[in-house]
Amino acid sequence: MATPQLSVQDQIRQLEGARKLVLGNAGYYTQVIQATLPIIGPSSQVEFRRWGAEFLAEAFATPAIAPGQKETLSLVVLETLKLLLEDDNQDAMVLRSVVQAAASIYPLALRWIINNSYDTHTWERITAIKTRILHIWDTAPTTVQICCIKFVQRVVLAQTQSINPEPRRGDLLDISLIMIPPNHPILDPAKLEAEASGLLDRMLGVLQENSSDALIIDATLNTLSILVRNRPATSNRILNTVLNFNPLKLANSPLTPKTKVLVKSMEKTTRMLLMHLSRRNPQNPQIGRIQQYVDKLMRSPAEIFDEGSRKRALPEQADGLDAKRQRTGTVSPLPQVEITPLKPGPHTLAEVFTFTNNEGLKGFNAGDNVPAPLAARISVTTISRIDPQLLDRAIQGVRDRLAALHEAAQVPMNPETAPLDVEEDEDDYEPDYYTAEDTEQILNKLDSSPSDEPHELEKPALGGLGLPAYHLPQPPTLNPDQAAKVGQGSITRVFNTMRTLEDPAIKKPKAGINRLAASSYDRDSWITIITRLATRANAGLDDIPEEDEDSKTTMPVTRLDDSIREMLFNYVLEDFRKRIEVSVSWLSEEWYNDRVQGRAASSAPFPRHVPTHYEKWALRLLDGFIPYLHAQDKVLTRFLSELPDLNADVFSRVKTICEDPSLVNLALTTLYYLVVMRPPVRDLALNTIQDIWTDYEDARPMAAKYLQRWRPGFFEAAQQAIPGNEAPGGAGVAAVVT
Repeated sequence: MATPQLSVQDQIRQLEGARKLVLGNAGYYTQVIQATLPIIGPSSQVEFRRWGAEFLAEAFATPAIAPGQKETLSLVVLETLKLLLEDDNQDAMVLRSVVQAAASIYPLALRWIINNSYDTHTWERITAIKTRILHIWDTAPTTVQICCIKFVQRVVLAQTQSINPEPRRGDLLDISLIMIPPNHPILDPAKLEAEASGLLDRMLGVLQENSSDALIIDATLNTLSILVRNRPATSNRILNTVLNFNPLKLANSPLTPKTKVLVKSMEKTTRMLLMHLSRRNPQNPQIGRIQQYVDKLMRSPAEIFDEGSRKRALPEQADGLDAKRQRTGTVSPLPQVEITPLKPGPHTLAEVFTFTNNEGLKGFNAGDNVPAPLAARISVTTISRIDPQLLDRAIQGVRDRLAALHEAAQVPMNPETAPLDVEEDEDDYEPDYYTAEDTEQILNKLDSSPSDEPHELEKPALGGLGLPAYHLPQPPTLNPDQAAKVGQGSITRVFNTMRTLEDPAIKKPKAGINRLAASSYDRDSWITIITRLATRANAGLDDIPEEDEDSKTTMPVTRLDDSIREMLFNYVLEDFRKRIEVSVSWLSEEWYNDRVQGRAASSAPFPRHVPTHYEKWALRLLDGFIPYLHAQDKVLTRFLSELPDLNADVFSRVKTICEDPSLVNLALTTLYYLVVMRPPVRDLALNTIQDIWTDYEDARPMAAKYLQRWRPGFFEAAQQAIPGNEAPGGAGVAAVVT
């Protein structure tokens, strides 16, 4: 029996299951892409082509796949993308997703060709894809044109010079002409750069022509920021074009609601781009021109829209006609607020503060319909703009209502003067002429009167008439893990606050180890607080004798001080060149705390283990930023020169830098600086230079120059091992030592 054919909806549902699989585990992308390529080919139904093109665009844009894996997958899908693009009657949604996928694949394919010059077939495919996209750029629907603009941006980025001096050691996603080796058999850097320059001019043409298509203009402006930041050579051309662009050209036509929206969109996008560029590069020579242009953009829309919305002036009245009588009464410039008195009876607090008579507004509950942050912003903005006299009148109205409610409240009964079961009836009142009885006589008469149920007269408690004292319930007890979690949240907020603070324009002299932590509330003060929380917060809290281990409180799984250290480590590595002072300050505190705790442990009456943190975090920081050093870096020298203590493990990390021939000079210069400027570690530094001379041939000429001055005995021993060798820095000595 033949298997029934699944419907298109069922097959799409199965494909969506495959999409969910790869979103949960990126390792399945290779299998799913290879399995779905036959289904989404150019001869498939449009539903499958739409799904497949969108899936490929999503796959090559996700950061979950490593760049190397994306590069391999791009070779698999190039033919399918090429066939989908060459169809003249292709669906617009398919074209849009295919162009998005091509924008992500083009730099990867270019890097593949750079490293594999024999693969001419792949270069022909990617060239055909690029040619087809550039051909349909101006004639495709608007959504496809926007994707074409993004593709052209990626092409310009890949075919221009990068600012990264060492592209093979820098960002793997920053692919540029610098990566192309000389005499490449396929790629000609001059032709590629000329093509990129022409594409940039074509992309900027929409601004130079003062086009009225707001979507295309906004898409173009949104792609220029990355080009200016990553390719400074194009910044002057882009800035001049943007500054000569007039986003308010449409305002000369009749101002319809659609025209107003388009003008505002183009004006805001242009203004945001220029403000972003001025903030990123305050030293730009065109910063004054940019500021003038931004100020003009901020003023012009308001003037244009005010002029368009202003009412037409009344024509002059004809001679001989009586002018319309003008109102001479005084008109109050303030809106009147009608404050009506409250009706008798109980009222809620909301009714006291409500002045409107609209039942719909009275029944509207803002707490259930408006989020609290939004309601707070609306309230603050409204109160700041309201007229002070109107606000004072409304407040006085609330006060009057509260006073009226207070007067209408029932007067509490005084138990000392209250009548005792005596009914007052003014209609049947007949005055007697006997002497009035005093209180004692009335009480005696009531005691002697017969009663079915004997009762005792009690004096009412006066305390029951007042409001009782309210006591907040005790908060729940936090266990150690909860307390540690709350502490981590507080430290995270401190780090977020510290990131918003800029570096001081004028460097202040450091106050030393005994400085006050929070004396100025700037970034350095917060850093001091955080480092001392990490090093000194738990100092002495673990001093519990061994016999009292059973009574020790259960400690949290993650200690707060270790969490702070991990946050400091990540904070430094985010921008280690600018935050090297933070790392030195932190490690100095760690070294000081280790010494203090070690001294306290040695004098303690019971033995205890004191963990050390200085060496651990110093080595972690070195391992963290050493892979990102380049030959001109001075960070390593500054970092090692300011650390309070250096040991053999630190120098072993410096030695590993020489595995990269381009960093040998940096490592040896740093070690020689320590030899000259830090005599306590001179022997360790010279031992490391000697080991570098022994293990790395590229470093021997420079290392020999230092060793001849500071350790001449090393070469004398080598000469004695090989008689007749007269070149202490030559190959003969190298052969003996190695």
